[in-house]
Amino acid sequence: MTVYADLLRYRELFANLFRRDFQAKYKGSLLGVLWSLLNPLALLVVYLVVFGVVFPNKHIDHYPIYLLAGLACWIFFSVSLQACSRSMVDSAELIRKVRFPRQLVAFSMVATQAVTFALMLAILIVLSLVFVPDARTTVWAAIPLAVVFAGLVAGLALLVACVNVLFRDVEHVLTAALLPWFFLTPILWNASSLPDTARNHGTLLTVLRWGNPLAPPIAAVRDAIWSGRLPRAAEVVYLVVAAALALALGALVFTRVDDRIAVEL
Repeated sequence: MTVYADLLRYRELFANLFRRDFQAKYKGSLLGVLWSLLNPLALLVVYLVVFGVVFPNKHIDHYPIYLLAGLACWIFFSVSLQACSRSMVDSAELIRKVRFPRQLVAFSMVATQAVTFALMLAILIVLSLVFVPDARTTVWAAIPLAVVFAGLVAGLALLVACVNVLFRDVEHVLTAALLPWFFLTPILWNASSLPDTARNHGTLLTVLRWGNPLAPPIAAVRDAIWSGRLPRAAEVVYLVVAAALALALGALVFTRVDDRIAVEL
């Protein structure tokens, strides 16, 4: 697909856009890009203290690792989509003046968030090696799975960026949808930790597990880090298929609206 091939063809332009977004994120701060490490560290520590120490979930082994692995994926997904929803709108002046592959604007935002995701993943791998001895042989599988997960996020981000150019309500709908979506995704919980009254609703739990396009992908990445076993084949296949469909859908929508982007902006 030329939409993604342009990442290689215009890699210097993409690198410039990435540097612009990355540097703008920390412009004027004393610590600069060090915040890309301190922010995820601080966030992981806060959740670790609150949910791992103050309100531990005794039904899930190594719950702090379980929680933080899910949060790392969710934060990357949610922040990327929110940032990309306005990426082309915020770059309207550049898009109107210069003809270039506009999808690079959205991808540069995803790449900026991917730096933080990579740092959080590295921290989690270290924690897993220290506190989950059984995962020492499987934790490395999280790296390729996280790369595929990044492809899923990139495809969805491009889709959201394009649609928001045409319908500016998209960014507001997305912001409103992310909070309930978070609680419906097994990040703070899993099926085994639910009370018996909840586990009696097997159909609902099945829908939440397989009908939520983030649940199996997050489970695949997390299992390699947390459980000490390789992810289930069904979850890995789901992740790969979801990433392929997201990338294809993002490319399809972009090619349909590419000529309208500058006009709508």
